[in-house]
Amino acid sequence: MSRRIKLFPVQILAIGFGLIILLGSILLTLPICSNNGEGIPFINGLFTSTSATCVTGLAVYDTYTQFNFLGQLIIAILIQIGGLGFMGIAMTFSFLARRKITIFQRSLLMNSIGANHMGGVVKTIRRMLFGTVIFEGIGAIIIATRFIPTLGLWQGIWYGIFHSVSAFCNAGFDLMGMFKPGSSLMQFADDPLLEITIMVLIISGGIGFIVWGDIADCKWHFKKYNLHSKIMISFTFALILFGAILFMLLEWNNSFSDMAISEKILNSFFAAITPRTAGFASVDYATMTNAGRFLTMTLMFVGAGPGSTGGGIKVATFVTLLLSIYAYAKHHNDLSIYKRRLQSDASRTAFSIISSYVAMILLCTFCLIVANPGFTSESCLFESISAIGTVGLSMGITPTLGVFSKFCLIVLMYCGRLGSITVAMAIVRRKVIPRISYTEARITIG
Repeated sequence: MSRRIKLFPVQILAIGFGLIILLGSILLTLPICSNNGEGIPFINGLFTSTSATCVTGLAVYDTYTQFNFLGQLIIAILIQIGGLGFMGIAMTFSFLARRKITIFQRSLLMNSIGANHMGGVVKTIRRMLFGTVIFEGIGAIIIATRFIPTLGLWQGIWYGIFHSVSAFCNAGFDLMGMFKPGSSLMQFADDPLLEITIMVLIISGGIGFIVWGDIADCKWHFKKYNLHSKIMISFTFALILFGAILFMLLEWNNSFSDMAISEKILNSFFAAITPRTAGFASVDYATMTNAGRFLTMTLMFVGAGPGSTGGGIKVATFVTLLLSIYAYAKHHNDLSIYKRRLQSDASRTAFSIISSYVAMILLCTFCLIVANPGFTSESCLFESISAIGTVGLSMGITPTLGVFSKFCLIVLMYCGRLGSITVAMAIVRRKVIPRISYTEARITIG
């Protein structure tokens, strides 16, 4: 008699993302998706599909040059699925069909959007879908008006839709190869309309759907927001402002040297926002100072908000780390902010996430260095952090990587989108933990 296999919600999410990536890989390798009518190698299709579904943006091909409209459409669909989570997309059809959402489906949704409890999760999903349509729709219209005069009506509209979806989902894929392959937004560093629109979309998608729900309920009464929303809003804008000021100081006479003052300020903010998992580039990162690239890697590592379209260790995790260091230095037992105390296991969860990310980054960087002795350690580290942070920025080494290196980055992108702890929970079989408390023994730490 066969034994029925019971899958937990995190396992279903992990398997679901894997199947979507596999399907996307098969489709993108078909000759009908390429401009030259020839199929691409499966490893490159798998890499592109993973990068799109995990809303990363690392690319072995220039999207416009390699893929025709069908290929670009598949990539856009994968980005949308990856940004909202495949459970969010599945629930869209349930809402349209007016089907009742079961308790198990609510549990899946809770894990998909990073909610702490099932109460109100369906309401959050509805708002997420409605907000996505509004933000992406407005963004598409604005971007389309920029490109219609140059590219014509239909192609201009397609450019608006593709880049709005890519920006809101923090993916970083672009079709700017029409102007110059691999240039991202470098040709538009002096275009405030396009850059500001992209920045607003990145922030909107990266701040998290839970925060937008709080804003919808409490409007602009900041004191009424829950603690998570207060932390996300305040520290998101603090990171943006702090990052922009540092980029001004570091790159004013370097990578920004040929720009006007207004352009330098605009691109400083763009450089501070896009590493937070978006992946668009208005300057060539290979021309940046070492300090500028290090700052970029730091912002990529921190990432966006929990339950958002972005990746990284998340802003809330970073804030918990800072609070833990402060509490330890002050000999406080609790982690407190905004006159509220964080849950007792917050510090342990944060350090587990950060430790797993650091371990995977170091391991992948080491593998890239060994497999590609011609690359610098910095470029390999930059690529690894970009992959696990689902950012998509690169120092230009992605197209030249071998099969082993691409596979390493595929694993990092997958873990970065789902969350390293989520992947570990999906792999490790859940067991009953015996209620045993062993005798305490002290070790020297630090």
